[in-house]
Amino acid sequence: MKARFGVGRGTALVAALLVAVIALILPGSAAAGTDDGRAHSDHWGVIARNTIGSPVADLRNGPFGSYDVTGTGARPPYGRGSLGIEVADSSTTLVPPSEKVDFGNEVDFFGKSLLGLRRIGFHVFQTSENVQYGGPRNMPNIKFEIDPNLNSTDDYSSLVWLPGASPVTNAWSPFLDATRTGGWALTSTAGPTTGCTFATPCTFAALKAAFTSRNARPTVYTVAVGKGQDFMWIGAVDGLRLNDYVYDFERDGVKVLRAK
Repeated sequence: MKARFGVGRGTALVAALLVAVIALILPGSAAAGTDDGRAHSDHWGVIARNTIGSPVADLRNGPFGSYDVTGTGARPPYGRGSLGIEVADSSTTLVPPSEKVDFGNEVDFFGKSLLGLRRIGFHVFQTSENVQYGGPRNMPNIKFEIDPNLNSTDDYSSLVWLPGASPVTNAWSPFLDATRTGGWALTSTAGPTTGCTFATPCTFAALKAAFTSRNARPTVYTVAVGKGQDFMWIGAVDGLRLNDYVYDFERDGVKVLRAK
């Protein structure tokens, strides 16, 4: 029997295998990339220049809830792992004396439009001890190093999400939506210019409006999850969401998932 028009089954199988191998080898290939970040697992890690003291930011398995927790709060929301974070409150000679850590990506989001962000947030494993250390809003942050482009001289600011209190302790939280909860603050002169400071945080909508009303086009340098300098905190984060993608922290690396 003659084959139909097209490539033979054996040839097609070989070609498919070659495409798969090339996609795994070449950087920026379809297998390795996303529309928003093209985030490679080896581009994630502790940002050394933004880390103070000897904190821990470690990809780990679990935590699997406290000893008496069951149900969805008893395991990481994605896979088996998470980003474990540990910072102390008075371990250095600096002022303030507390530690600080940023675990992030300095490569894949560079040059992206900050105003293109539509959905941001994460899940957190908060403990009752952390609440005792610094109150219910003693929480990790999402931080973007940006060029605010508000004027010709101010080319750097840190944009920090300050979450509200987690609705649960000693268990994994539901998704905490940074576009609807908590507040946003900017460092350097961008804070007073926009009115989004640590003393007067803005909502996400007000933050974006502060830039658009000034015809500013802020761009991203880096993206990170971190903690400090303030109170001691020991917990974990998982499922960092940026627009249509979820960054799943696993012990063997950071996996990119399409958000459902």
